[in-house]
Amino acid sequence: MSNQTIEWIKYLTSIPSPTGNTSEIIKNIERIISKLGYESFENNKGSLIITVKGKNHKKQRLVTAHVDTLGAMVRAINPDGRLKMDLIGGFRYNAIEGEYCTIHTTKGKTYTGTILLHQTSVHVYKEAGTVQRDQTNMEIRIDEKTQSKEETQRLGIEVGDFISFDPRTEVTKNGFIKSRHLDDKVSVAILLTFLKKIKEERIELPYTTHFFISNNEEIGYGGNSNISEKIVEYLAVDMGAIGDDQQTDEYSVSICVKDSSGPYHYSLRKQLTNLCIENTIPYRLDIYPFYGSDASAAMKAGADVRHALIGAGIDASHAYERTHTSSIESTEKLVESYLLSSMID
Repeated sequence: MSNQTIEWIKYLTSIPSPTGNTSEIIKNIERIISKLGYESFENNKGSLIITVKGKNHKKQRLVTAHVDTLGAMVRAINPDGRLKMDLIGGFRYNAIEGEYCTIHTTKGKTYTGTILLHQTSVHVYKEAGTVQRDQTNMEIRIDEKTQSKEETQRLGIEVGDFISFDPRTEVTKNGFIKSRHLDDKVSVAILLTFLKKIKEERIELPYTTHFFISNNEEIGYGGNSNISEKIVEYLAVDMGAIGDDQQTDEYSVSICVKDSSGPYHYSLRKQLTNLCIENTIPYRLDIYPFYGSDASAAMKAGADVRHALIGAGIDASHAYERTHTSSIESTEKLVESYLLSSMID
């Protein structure tokens, strides 16, 4: 696996990008793409598209990864100056309890804080361990001298300001990567590494391929627009979910056979499996019961494509996540093998 991939993962996770507030990270990726020698196009939704011409221009591919992450918005300012939140994306309050965060005001100022249960102090609240973790009881303690709604408002904080969670990215000596937002910045880094490789090694792809950096996946409508009628195959590179009854692990590439939207394209899935076997790539086939991807969103939007979903295995999805470099390497190899392969008949 390329060390560049790890460096890009660390760089991308350091840039706040909750869904709805992704312009900064898109601009940073656009600069990377430009330095690699590519032109890119930003659509009206703020997604980024890089088109690489291939030998065959009549039949095309699209591969996507999303850069938007879970986050929150200011829901209300409490009388004591603390903040209530409204969540962005599919996760639970317990997954962010005790996490450091940043409040991004519309005027460009930022303030740090901590996400806490209102009844956190066990010396005061008998019910601290049992009270419901929900919008009523969870709040943000701002790192400023504020004890009233008015004082917080004078900081420039208002309803609708975005809240990002500290990623706390760490790479261990034995190859584990721990961080928030590995979903799906691992996959974006993988695509950047592949784009760098084909430019440096002057690799010609068999089909014109569109690399779509999506920015609305966590709310269900990322890479499902700007799809040319020439696109035959659509590959989403996202995360593989780990848990009970799951085959996915942190050391292989996960190939999704079905998620909450239904089965993925059977023939394309079989091709991906055969590529793993032919190239000795560790893989797992899996069903993600509570999951939807940009590929499934594209199908619901009416795209006439064969769709597939693969990704590195991510433990503790939508919380403080972890994967291993061997899973990233397996995903890199499958992405490359697929994009250099012939389409199925």
